[in-house]
Amino acid sequence: MQLEQHSRLSVAPMMDWTDRHCRYLHRQLSTHALLYTEMVTAPALVRGGAVHLLDHDVAEHPVALQLGGSDPVELAQAARIGAAAGYDEINLNCGCPSDRVQSGTFGAVLMQDPALVAACVTAMRAAVDVPITVKCRIGVDAQDPEEVLPEFLSRIVAAGCERVIIHARKAWLKGLSPKENRDIPPLDYDLVQRMKGLFPNLHISINGGVATLDAAEALLDSGLDGVMIGRAAYHQPADILAQADRRIFGKGQDRTAENAVAAMLPYIEAHLSAGGRLHQITRHMLGLFAGRPGARAWRRTLSEGATRDGAGPELVMVALAHVTALAPEAKAV
Repeated sequence: MQLEQHSRLSVAPMMDWTDRHCRYLHRQLSTHALLYTEMVTAPALVRGGAVHLLDHDVAEHPVALQLGGSDPVELAQAARIGAAAGYDEINLNCGCPSDRVQSGTFGAVLMQDPALVAACVTAMRAAVDVPITVKCRIGVDAQDPEEVLPEFLSRIVAAGCERVIIHARKAWLKGLSPKENRDIPPLDYDLVQRMKGLFPNLHISINGGVATLDAAEALLDSGLDGVMIGRAAYHQPADILAQADRRIFGKGQDRTAENAVAAMLPYIEAHLSAGGRLHQITRHMLGLFAGRPGARAWRRTLSEGATRDGAGPELVMVALAHVTALAPEAKAV
């Protein structure tokens, strides 16, 4: 399957959430969905030598690296480092509104300088053979998205970007927190769909407010090329990903949360043997049984016990018993 086909459904890059343990878990629920790293800044890789931020398991593929930065030369160097580390795609962050990101002159503030973004894309494309993609907003602050988004997209398309993920909200760089920027600015799916009409050869994925697999299917049926899901995929991963291979990609069988737990046990053992702590993995597993009987006890058992010295896979099995005891019919496939 080509990478653009995998991007029919992707899990958004989310700071402090989509680390390598989270991605490994998500891969146990879907073979085909495209996964993204947390944002890694180009300066951290190029100037800071923080290549440990690129650690990932071969099982995570297809997996994309999201970079933050605004210097074309430095981004090209970071893209080379990412491609050499084995990432299948390099994505440029033009959507994050946090103060820390703005101070580095990247993220959503780049929506104000499409020429610079185009220069970054050009430099990154020249540096690596893997696809260079962009994740952006529909605009920032007082910008008119109807005017700025087509201009932004035309610039990056001319620079060689063939795939873009559009978060269908404005970002307010002043006055709203990053959390508020995920909820308060209204969604404009219609605008994103009009962009597909204006740029028929550009692969467009939509992001923002998608909370169910049904909603993702509807957006794909509307003519968009892909859907990126963020918080729902993190907080209810089985609801979003366990049926995705069959429903979105037409390949493979449905998975279950129980399947995922069983698959995580050897991974947990290896992590602990390497000196890791259980909670570094299980913090991403808390939502596996969201909405099911026993889910609260599952979360509580892991939350309270996983940080304790010596905590290991047996705690996960104790937590799992709270769920399976209430659903004896659940069987692995």
